[in-house]
Amino acid sequence: MDVFLLIRAVAALAVTLGLIGLAAVALRRFGPDTLNRLVSKRRERRLQVVETLVLDPSRRLVLCRMDGEERLVLLGDGRLLDWTPAGAPAPSPALSSTPSAETPAQPEPVA
Repeated sequence: MDVFLLIRAVAALAVTLGLIGLAAVALRRFGPDTLNRLVSKRRERRLQVVETLVLDPSRRLVLCRMDGEERLVLLGDGRLLDWTPAGAPAPSPALSSTPSAETPAQPEPVA
């Protein structure tokens, strides 16, 4: 009786490995976009990373596009530095990474 249990376990393992192999072949054939095609279309995203460039192990440049406007962002060393091209409007103070003279350093208590 133990032989039959061993044969049954080996057969179950073979069927499981066969199904995994078939799934891998199907994903290779139909491509990695298969799941994207099956999922319903989402609305267009507003934020998109256009390109990244690694400067050194601690810093990288990221070119982002939001609502048709591109921004170059330098990431690294625990800081976020933002650059806006000449002629473009200045970023709002809420998006700035460093406190300015107009904005208070501490929030005021609400009465």
